Amino acid sequence: MSDPVKGLRAARVAETKQRILDSARELFVRDGYHATTLTAVAEGAQLAPRTVYVRFGTKAALLRSVVDAAVAGDTAEQAVRDSDWYRAALTAGTLADRITALVTGTTDLMERAADLFEVVLQAQAAEPELADAFQAGRTATRELLLQFVRTARADGLLTEPADPEWQAETVALAGQAETYLLLRRTTRWTPQQYGRWLHSTLSEVLREVAAPSGEMEQPCV
Repeated sequence: MSDPVKGLRAARVAETKQRILDSARELFVRDGYHATTLTAVAEGAQLAPRTVYVRFGTKAALLRSVVDAAVAGDTAEQAVRDSDWYRAALTAGTLADRITALVTGTTDLMERAADLFEVVLQAQAAEPELADAFQAGRTATRELLLQFVRTARADGLLTEPADPEWQAETVALAGQAETYLLLRRTTRWTPQQYGRWLHSTLSEVLREVAAPSGEMEQPCV
Protein backbone atom coordinates (compact mmCIF):
# COMPACT_ATOMS: atom_id res chain seq x y z
CA MET A 1 0.00 0.00 0.00
CA SER A 2 1.39 3.37 -0.96
CA ASP A 3 2.29 5.89 1.71
CA PRO A 4 0.04 8.96 1.27
CA VAL A 5 2.50 11.16 3.18
CA LYS A 6 5.34 10.24 0.86
CA GLY A 7 3.07 10.74 -2.14
CA LEU A 8 2.10 14.22 -0.95
CA ARG A 9 5.74 15.09 -0.29
CA ALA A 10 6.76 13.94 -3.76
CA ALA A 11 3.95 15.97 -5.33
CA ARG A 12 5.09 19.07 -3.47
CA VAL A 13 8.70 18.55 -4.54
CA ALA A 14 7.60 18.16 -8.16
CA GLU A 15 5.41 21.26 -7.95
CA THR A 16 8.26 23.30 -6.49
CA LYS A 17 10.63 22.16 -9.22
CA GLN A 18 8.10 23.06 -11.91
CA ARG A 19 7.59 26.51 -10.44
CA ILE A 20 11.32 27.11 -10.50
CA LEU A 21 11.66 25.88 -14.08
CA ASP A 22 8.73 27.99 -15.27
CA SER A 23 10.11 31.12 -13.62
CA ALA A 24 13.62 30.46 -14.92
CA ARG A 25 12.45 29.90 -18.46
CA GLU A 26 10.54 33.17 -18.51
CA LEU A 27 13.47 35.16 -17.14
CA PHE A 28 16.17 33.52 -19.26
CA VAL A 29 14.21 34.14 -22.45
CA ARG A 30 13.10 37.64 -21.52
CA ASP A 31 16.25 39.02 -19.88
CA GLY A 32 19.03 36.78 -21.16
CA TYR A 33 21.43 34.58 -19.25
CA HIS A 34 23.71 37.19 -17.70
CA ALA A 35 20.92 39.44 -16.41
CA THR A 36 19.01 36.56 -14.80
CA THR A 37 19.84 35.75 -11.18
CA LEU A 38 18.83 32.81 -9.01
CA THR A 39 17.30 35.28 -6.59
CA ALA A 40 15.09 36.69 -9.35
CA VAL A 41 14.09 33.16 -10.33
CA ALA A 42 13.13 32.45 -6.72
CA GLU A 43 11.08 35.64 -6.55
CA GLY A 44 9.28 34.72 -9.77
CA ALA A 45 8.50 31.27 -8.37
CA GLN A 46 7.42 32.80 -5.02
CA LEU A 47 10.01 30.76 -3.18
CA ALA A 48 12.91 31.49 -0.86
CA PRO A 49 16.22 31.94 -2.72
CA ARG A 50 17.72 29.12 -0.66
CA THR A 51 15.22 26.69 -2.21
CA VAL A 52 16.55 27.40 -5.70
CA TYR A 53 20.18 27.28 -4.59
CA VAL A 54 19.71 23.96 -2.78
CA ARG A 55 17.81 22.41 -5.69
CA PHE A 56 20.08 23.52 -8.57
CA GLY A 57 23.28 24.95 -7.08
CA THR A 58 24.32 27.15 -10.01
CA LYS A 59 22.66 29.22 -12.70
CA ALA A 60 24.29 27.08 -15.38
CA ALA A 61 22.84 23.91 -13.86
CA LEU A 62 19.43 25.55 -13.70
CA LEU A 63 19.55 26.55 -17.37
CA ARG A 64 20.55 23.00 -18.32
CA SER A 65 17.51 21.67 -16.44
CA VAL A 66 15.23 24.20 -18.14
CA VAL A 67 16.57 23.19 -21.56
CA ASP A 68 16.24 19.47 -20.77
CA ALA A 69 12.61 19.99 -19.73
CA ALA A 70 11.85 21.93 -22.91
CA VAL A 71 13.46 19.28 -25.13
CA ALA A 72 11.51 16.51 -23.41
CA GLY A 73 8.19 18.36 -23.55
CA ASP A 74 5.43 16.49 -21.74
CA THR A 75 7.32 13.20 -21.54
CA ALA A 76 8.79 13.48 -18.04
CA GLU A 77 12.31 14.28 -19.26
CA GLN A 78 12.32 11.29 -21.58
CA ALA A 79 15.29 11.10 -23.94
CA VAL A 80 14.58 11.96 -27.57
CA ARG A 81 15.66 8.50 -28.73
CA ASP A 82 12.92 7.00 -26.52
CA SER A 83 10.16 9.37 -27.65
CA ASP A 84 7.18 8.11 -29.60
CA TRP A 85 7.93 10.37 -32.57
CA TYR A 86 11.51 9.19 -32.93
CA ARG A 87 10.48 5.55 -32.63
CA ALA A 88 7.93 6.17 -35.39
CA ALA A 89 10.67 7.75 -37.50
CA LEU A 90 12.61 4.47 -37.23
CA THR A 91 9.75 2.00 -37.63
CA ALA A 92 6.94 3.42 -39.81
CA GLY A 93 6.17 1.32 -42.85
CA THR A 94 7.05 3.85 -45.53
CA LEU A 95 9.80 6.38 -45.97
CA ALA A 96 7.21 9.15 -46.33
CA ASP A 97 5.69 8.28 -42.95
CA ARG A 98 9.13 8.15 -41.34
CA ILE A 99 10.04 11.57 -42.72
CA THR A 100 6.74 12.99 -41.50
CA ALA A 101 7.30 11.59 -37.99
CA LEU A 102 10.85 12.96 -37.86
CA VAL A 103 9.85 16.38 -39.17
CA THR A 104 6.86 16.69 -36.82
CA GLY A 105 8.90 15.73 -33.77
CA THR A 106 11.85 17.93 -34.70
CA THR A 107 9.66 20.94 -35.44
CA ASP A 108 7.78 20.60 -32.16
CA LEU A 109 11.08 20.31 -30.28
CA MET A 110 12.49 23.42 -31.93
CA GLU A 111 9.35 25.39 -31.20
CA ARG A 112 9.60 24.46 -27.50
CA ALA A 113 13.32 24.88 -27.02
CA ALA A 114 14.77 27.26 -29.62
CA ASP A 115 14.57 30.37 -27.44
CA LEU A 116 16.50 28.52 -24.75
CA PHE A 117 19.08 27.28 -27.23
CA GLU A 118 19.72 30.94 -28.04
CA VAL A 119 20.30 31.62 -24.34
CA VAL A 120 22.79 28.75 -24.12
CA LEU A 121 24.70 30.07 -27.13
CA GLN A 122 24.76 33.47 -25.45
CA ALA A 123 26.10 32.02 -22.20
CA GLN A 124 28.51 29.33 -23.34
CA ALA A 125 31.57 31.57 -23.68
CA ALA A 126 31.45 32.22 -19.93
CA GLU A 127 30.10 28.83 -18.89
CA PRO A 128 32.18 25.82 -20.01
CA GLU A 129 29.53 23.52 -18.55
CA LEU A 130 26.97 24.89 -20.97
CA ALA A 131 29.38 24.82 -23.90
CA ASP A 132 30.11 21.14 -23.20
CA ALA A 133 26.41 20.35 -22.84
CA PHE A 134 25.54 22.04 -26.12
CA GLN A 135 28.31 20.21 -27.93
CA ALA A 136 27.03 16.95 -26.47
CA GLY A 137 23.60 17.88 -27.81
CA ARG A 138 25.03 18.46 -31.29
CA THR A 139 26.73 15.07 -31.19
CA ALA A 140 23.61 13.29 -29.95
CA THR A 141 21.41 14.95 -32.56
CA ARG A 142 23.80 13.98 -35.35
CA GLU A 143 23.83 10.37 -34.19
CA LEU A 144 20.01 10.21 -34.00
CA LEU A 145 19.69 11.56 -37.54
CA LEU A 146 22.40 9.28 -38.90
CA GLN A 147 20.59 6.38 -37.24
CA PHE A 148 17.39 7.47 -38.99
CA VAL A 149 19.14 7.24 -42.37
CA ARG A 150 20.95 3.98 -41.56
CA THR A 151 17.74 2.31 -40.42
CA ALA A 152 15.79 3.43 -43.49
CA ARG A 153 18.54 2.06 -45.71
CA ALA A 154 18.73 -1.24 -43.79
CA ASP A 155 14.96 -1.60 -44.13
CA GLY A 156 15.18 -1.21 -47.90
CA LEU A 157 13.44 2.15 -48.07
CA LEU A 158 16.34 4.07 -49.64
CA THR A 159 18.14 3.74 -52.90
CA GLU A 160 21.92 3.58 -52.68
CA PRO A 161 23.19 7.06 -53.58
CA ALA A 162 26.50 7.77 -55.23
CA ASP A 163 27.68 9.34 -51.97
CA PRO A 164 25.88 7.82 -48.96
CA GLU A 165 28.00 9.80 -46.49
CA TRP A 166 26.92 13.09 -48.12
CA GLN A 167 23.29 11.97 -47.95
CA ALA A 168 23.46 11.04 -44.27
CA GLU A 169 25.42 14.11 -43.19
CA THR A 170 23.07 16.42 -45.09
CA VAL A 171 20.13 14.98 -43.18
CA ALA A 172 22.10 15.34 -39.93
CA LEU A 173 22.89 18.99 -40.66
CA ALA A 174 19.31 19.86 -41.63
CA GLY A 175 18.01 18.69 -38.25
CA GLN A 176 20.51 20.50 -36.03
CA ALA A 177 19.27 23.18 -33.64
CA GLU A 178 21.69 25.74 -35.05
CA THR A 179 20.32 25.20 -38.55
CA TYR A 180 16.87 26.08 -37.23
CA LEU A 181 18.21 29.10 -35.36
CA LEU A 182 20.04 30.40 -38.44
CA LEU A 183 16.96 30.01 -40.61
CA ARG A 184 14.83 31.74 -37.98
CA ARG A 185 17.24 34.69 -37.83
CA THR A 186 17.74 35.09 -41.57
CA THR A 187 14.30 34.23 -42.94
CA ARG A 188 12.03 35.02 -39.97
CA TRP A 189 10.27 31.72 -40.69
CA THR A 190 7.71 30.37 -38.28
CA PRO A 191 8.17 26.83 -36.94
CA GLN A 192 5.56 25.69 -39.45
CA GLN A 193 7.51 27.19 -42.34
CA TYR A 194 10.66 25.52 -41.03
CA GLY A 195 8.78 22.23 -40.86
CA ARG A 196 7.76 22.54 -44.50
CA TRP A 197 11.34 23.34 -45.46
CA LEU A 198 12.69 20.38 -43.48
CA HIS A 199 10.13 18.02 -44.99
CA SER A 200 10.90 19.08 -48.55
CA THR A 201 14.65 18.99 -47.91
CA LEU A 202 14.62 15.47 -46.47
CA SER A 203 12.28 14.26 -49.20
CA GLU A 204 14.66 15.66 -51.81
CA VAL A 205 17.82 14.26 -50.23
CA LEU A 206 16.32 10.83 -49.57
CA ARG A 207 14.88 8.60 -52.24
CA GLU A 208 12.30 5.86 -51.73
CA VAL A 209 12.88 2.55 -53.45
CA ALA A 210 10.47 1.99 -56.32
CA ALA A 211 10.14 -1.72 -55.56
CA PRO A 212 10.73 -3.71 -52.34
CA SER A 213 14.35 -4.64 -51.72
CA GLY A 214 15.38 -7.76 -53.65
CA GLU A 215 12.47 -7.55 -56.05
CA MET A 216 12.38 -6.16 -59.55
CA GLU A 217 9.37 -4.70 -61.29
CA GLN A 218 8.22 -7.00 -64.07
CA PRO A 219 8.44 -5.46 -67.55
CA CYS A 220 5.24 -4.90 -69.44
CA VAL A 221 4.67 -7.49 -72.24
